[in-house]
Amino acid sequence: MSVASITETTQYLTFKLDSEVFALDISQVREVLDYTTTTKVPRTPDFMRGVINLRGSVVPVVDMRLKFGMPPTEKTVNTCVIIVEINVDNERIVLGALADSVQEVIDLEPGSIEPAPKIGTRLRTDFIKGMGKRADQFIIILDIEQVFSADELALVNEAKGGRQAAANI
Repeated sequence: MSVASITETTQYLTFKLDSEVFALDISQVREVLDYTTTTKVPRTPDFMRGVINLRGSVVPVVDMRLKFGMPPTEKTVNTCVIIVEINVDNERIVLGALADSVQEVIDLEPGSIEPAPKIGTRLRTDFIKGMGKRADQFIIILDIEQVFSADELALVNEAKGGRQAAANI
């Protein structure tokens, strides 16, 4: 999805990773939870912190800082897990995104959103839907379905399945 496809005012949930502000389309956010202990799943990528039990469902939790090449998220009073739903191969996947803190829900009009910067051909920016401008601050609007490759999501789904099977034994 590109900036051109944003034709009306949209609500976004903003959150922080380090000193940067990111945003997710509120329609993909299911809920926000306080950080809880995760159960590590062996042989998963570093950015996958583990899984949590969300009302009887196994939900993989991904450290967004690690995914974006930052130092790992440190647990603080503000650390939270943003529960999102994404589509992969016509299947809904529920995923937890670990963030330093959640800020607020904001409205952004199409005119205040610029296209993602083109940074050469070697760096991936296809997961950035656009750059929102609010006062003197830029907000990186993520296309959460593009943040993870199909292979990474398959690993996450396998980890979830393996953990679910173990829980049922």
